[in-house]
Amino acid sequence: MKFLAITLIVHRPDPVTGVLKSTQERFREVLDSALLAEELGFDGFGVGERHERPFLSSAPTVVLGHIAALTRHIRLFTAVTTLSLLDPVRAYEDYATLDHLSGGRLELIIGKGNGSAQRDLFHVTPEDQWERNAESYEVFRRLWRQPKVTADTRFRPPLKDAEVWPRPYQQPVRVWHGSATSKESVDLAARYGDPLFSANVTHPVEPYAELIRYYRERWEHYGHDPADIAVGAGSAGVCVAPTSQQALAAYRPVFESNLAFQRQAGLPVVFETLEDFAERSSALIGSPQQVVDKVHRYHERFGHSVLHVNADAGGLGAARHRQSLELFQSEVAPVLRKEIPDPPFAWAPVLPQPAPTDPPAGH
Repeated sequence: MKFLAITLIVHRPDPVTGVLKSTQERFREVLDSALLAEELGFDGFGVGERHERPFLSSAPTVVLGHIAALTRHIRLFTAVTTLSLLDPVRAYEDYATLDHLSGGRLELIIGKGNGSAQRDLFHVTPEDQWERNAESYEVFRRLWRQPKVTADTRFRPPLKDAEVWPRPYQQPVRVWHGSATSKESVDLAARYGDPLFSANVTHPVEPYAELIRYYRERWEHYGHDPADIAVGAGSAGVCVAPTSQQALAAYRPVFESNLAFQRQAGLPVVFETLEDFAERSSALIGSPQQVVDKVHRYHERFGHSVLHVNADAGGLGAARHRQSLELFQSEVAPVLRKEIPDPPFAWAPVLPQPAPTDPPAGH
């Protein structure tokens, strides 16, 4: 199993202290989180993309480009690239450049995106968002693979023998499809034989398990080998401590503050108590053995081989969050790496295979 640390770069007051850091300080935290993730041995670091308050993740290529310069080994993910809002040509140019600068460490998780404010900002309607996402992905995919592209597009000017530079480093970049609640993203992933990444954050396991079951069904429908399936899944929070009592005590102020925020904002409340949240959500709150057991329970439903945790302290405080991630990497990750298989592909740049050479004369 592989492990990612992911941030959406939420910029709002600390849920416990109420302190709102400056924008510059918040970006500095993201860079520090990426360095910590590489130091602790995480396999990837992801940055979201949202174009509305309270997120600072409107330019993930810029953030990931800076992280690429600071790190050496960790793979760099988007979480997610909102292709329904973007010109696929411009998105290709940005990500192909980033892929070169990072030495082929880029992986994309794409999705239509959420939020009405960012839809309005880009003049995208709920009715055409899925069609825009599919069209943009088709163009993006072809640009990455073909030196010239002709495409009769609906949502951007058509392309005729278009050459887009730079040509890619990875051939091709690996693209995961982010899925939260809709079958459209699941079917698009299965159609192209791409891996799926389940959000797995807001609700209990059942709706996400149903979408992953549907993905496997559609995967076979499109004629792909079931052995090639790769599924990733998110988690709703992380707080690992030597005992469950310590973990719950540390996370309780965070949960209670978030619960109050949900109620004040009129958001639906799924988990009324911390104990219910720790038991029925995907949050990884507890002792190392409890966290191992929970990931196994989810793996039984998902069959996933990649897991993401929150890269942000989120009210725990930097020191407590670091202790949690250190314990995760020292006592949880090694067990899960041993007991749950990796994805069915190399965790490395996707480069063309060298052509076979003729054997020396006389052999």
